[in-house]
Amino acid sequence: METLSLAGAGVRLAASAAGSAGDPVVLLLHGGGQTRHSWGAATRALGRSRTRCVALDLRGHGDSDWAPDGDYSVAAFAADVVEVQQQLALPVVLVGASLGGMVGALVAAQLGPERVCGLVLVDVVLRARPEGVRRIVDFMTGAPDGFDSLEAAAEAIASYLPHRPQRGVTPGLRNNLRRRSDGRWVWHWDPKFLAGRVPGEARPPGSGLEDAVRRLTIPVALVRGRLSDIVDDEGVEELRTLVPQLRVYDVAGAAHTAAADDNDAFVEAVRDYLGTIGACIG
Repeated sequence: METLSLAGAGVRLAASAAGSAGDPVVLLLHGGGQTRHSWGAATRALGRSRTRCVALDLRGHGDSDWAPDGDYSVAAFAADVVEVQQQLALPVVLVGASLGGMVGALVAAQLGPERVCGLVLVDVVLRARPEGVRRIVDFMTGAPDGFDSLEAAAEAIASYLPHRPQRGVTPGLRNNLRRRSDGRWVWHWDPKFLAGRVPGEARPPGSGLEDAVRRLTIPVALVRGRLSDIVDDEGVEELRTLVPQLRVYDVAGAAHTAAADDNDAFVEAVRDYLGTIGACIG
């Protein structure tokens, strides 16, 4: 895959890309605390589908700059993506997981169908289940001093994701950690990202997310992990009320990390969705 350096709103952002430069662009936005490498297999697979697939490291994550002012609001992430979109071929389809889905909805509503013609939300709705959000935050803050080995990090993930077969130390795990000068392995994101976050908070206050979702006129898809403790049937139906054009794909054996849990099923769902908007992306 190709590595890109893109300009955000006052920060430099890293990205990986697959597919031909002249093809329609699918821009992948990861969840909070993840990196672009969480999409690795999906980026390669979608890049073989006559699309230019670009996976972005959000500010403060992976190889992207940390926010100099510590601003990790949804609005700040969205401002970065608006800048990135201007540097890519038009129109684009946004695919966002969890936090990335919130960001994608804000960007799509702001830029309109001429610049964002499709949106895929990956296991994210307006009202997430508070207990699921709390479990994510607890995991992300559960090792503030990191791990003494990659194996210890792998054990922590296996405990957090018991529905998955144990994978041990994988390339994806290495990419989601960085080694400090003292030899300890810590998650590859700025700790300030979680500053002030309420553990059971369903969505960031003042984000304008509900208003943005109401304004969406483009085709929207939700890819939901059926084992998710974040998205339930009530959340899906509320979203469908606001977005009547919503198309829902269920991934049977997946939880909140649907793309990583079953990449083949996730890619199949996105490909099917892209097929329904073929005229939109050219």
